[in-house]
Amino acid sequence: MDEWAFWGCLPFLAAAFLTDTLTMKIPNWITAPAVLAGLLAQGLTGGWTGLLFAGAGAAAGFMLLLLMHMIGAVGAGDVKLFAGIGAWTGFSFTAQVIIYSLLFAAVIGWIIMLKRRETFRRLRSVARLLTGIFYIPRWTWFKGRDREMLRFPFMLAVFPGAVAAFLGGWT
Repeated sequence: MDEWAFWGCLPFLAAAFLTDTLTMKIPNWITAPAVLAGLLAQGLTGGWTGLLFAGAGAAAGFMLLLLMHMIGAVGAGDVKLFAGIGAWTGFSFTAQVIIYSLLFAAVIGWIIMLKRRETFRRLRSVARLLTGIFYIPRWTWFKGRDREMLRFPFMLAVFPGAVAAFLGGWT
């Protein structure tokens, strides 16, 4: 990934951070231009190779976050935003942002649980879920767990995750 791609993606990340922290939503007026501008920028600078780079990144970001969306971990706006991150920065950097974001999200989640004094209750619920995977039919994995989910704006983890990937990520 070229450095300019990160800087081109950054305004979309900042706008998503702002809207997600204020409303818990990332609107299409941020995500659609992020994807289109990333495809256009990569296509103009790299030709067909750049367009392929952007398309692969967008598809990877979208598909990986779609899996997380299916289990209720992130919202649809996050899925579309990661398609935009991928269009700007490609597959490798997008995968790094996802990994760093998940690490930051884990820390944020632990802080919230410690503050609410519900760590042990949540650990018991995770243990029940993990032991139940072998006994519960697959279609019930995704149902009825909304009240158990710890919710916070994922951009609280994505923005520092993107910066961490930019500053110290793998090449």
